[in-house]
Amino acid sequence: MIRAEITAELPCPVERVWRTVTDLSRQEWRGDVERVEVTGEFSFVEYARGGFATVFTVTRLEPPSHWAFDLENENIKGRWTGDFVSAGGDCRVTFTEEVMPKKAWMRPLMGMYLGRQQRRYLADLKKALRL
Repeated sequence: MIRAEITAELPCPVERVWRTVTDLSRQEWRGDVERVEVTGEFSFVEYARGGFATVFTVTRLEPPSHWAFDLENENIKGRWTGDFVSAGGDCRVTFTEEVMPKKAWMRPLMGMYLGRQQRRYLADLKKALRL
């Protein structure tokens, strides 16, 4: 598995960050996502710009501190974990993604791709929180 992790201190309450990240009905703040379709109590599909679908299955939900899910599309299979820690009125987030590319040619590029995706996600989150 290829692993990428990003941590940031966000100057706002953990509950606000949690609500923004986990509210699947309001994901317009994400620049890489066209839409999200909730398919069950613990499952959803994200459609990237252009319609590429990724299926997610929630494996752990502990508001407002931990959210994790398995993910799969035609190119990768893996898991994502979000940890949200209250830190003196601020929120420290750690997002970890571990994936296995399904195509051998993707392996050398996957680490850079995941890092770029995580930086974009965090930048979009900061904009959504107006930070």
